[in-house]
Amino acid sequence: MRTFALHDYIVSRRLEKLTGQIDIIHTWPVASERTLKTAAKLGIPTVLERPNAHTRFAYEVVQAECERLGLVLPPHHEHAYKEEVLKKEEAEYKLASRLLCPSDFVMQTFLTRGFSRQQLARHQYGFDEKVYYPEEFSEKRAGLTMLFVGVCAPRKGLHYALQAWLQSPAHWAGTFLIAGEFLPAYAEKLAPMLSDPSVHVLGHRSDVPELMRHSDILVLPTIEEGSALVTSEARGSGCVLLVSNAAGAICSHMEDALVHNAGDVAALSYHITMLHENRALLKKLRAASLRTINEITWASAGKILLNVYRDTIETQARKSPSDRIGCVNGDVKL
Repeated sequence: MRTFALHDYIVSRRLEKLTGQIDIIHTWPVASERTLKTAAKLGIPTVLERPNAHTRFAYEVVQAECERLGLVLPPHHEHAYKEEVLKKEEAEYKLASRLLCPSDFVMQTFLTRGFSRQQLARHQYGFDEKVYYPEEFSEKRAGLTMLFVGVCAPRKGLHYALQAWLQSPAHWAGTFLIAGEFLPAYAEKLAPMLSDPSVHVLGHRSDVPELMRHSDILVLPTIEEGSALVTSEARGSGCVLLVSNAAGAICSHMEDALVHNAGDVAALSYHITMLHENRALLKKLRAASLRTINEITWASAGKILLNVYRDTIETQARKSPSDRIGCVNGDVKL
């Protein structure tokens, strides 16, 4: 927090000497309050990145899930309740011209708490197509290979994925790969399910693209998310997404993915079983997903973000025209 505060202070002071040279300022959580105040004083529009849902919502939903599981997060964990962080982030929300929301799920958590749609801007994240790319579809596998990638903690819903997998006949001939580090208490809680012969705990891995290319499914039954990068990376690698509606994934149910309500184990198990029993559906969803992956690369995300910048600049200029915003012929200096 002290480092964030120092960064914020340095940027805010330098802004005063750059009046007329900056079109827009893109800020990040917990390190922007002074910067946002200075920008407002100078008439410079700002956007604040929201890599996750509204922080109060995130704290509350994760705490409730931990209580349900009988777990306590370590104090240093990013989703353990911290009043100082929450207070600072909520102050930043009010100061920014717009909040950058990478998914409809994130937007909804702000709308529910009284923010107007005018203060929220939809953008998206992407994936590197040079790293994450597919191989030919294989119909020779005896069973499904389902992959989970991420920190193994209650927020990501791995316990729901394990329950759904073991309730589905897919686990009789299939394999569930788990790539990521566990919170020790969470691993202990899930130990009976993790010990099933069909479940393979891989730990932290550096070969995730390769794991994705050799898997049929990427599962992410998260209860809170911004827009998980892993979902776009998996799509680029040829995995079919089985995700919750809180994952922020760029996909459509029954068109190029299968989406369930967060916490609905029965629905997720049914989706796994569908793909286990109907390989034609798996192939169809995979083909549909791969047809549009050019729309979710970082290049595509950059174009969307540039349009948000331009719209934010134009909107503020209409409200309070000022030659302090150095925008010429709609070209934004980045």
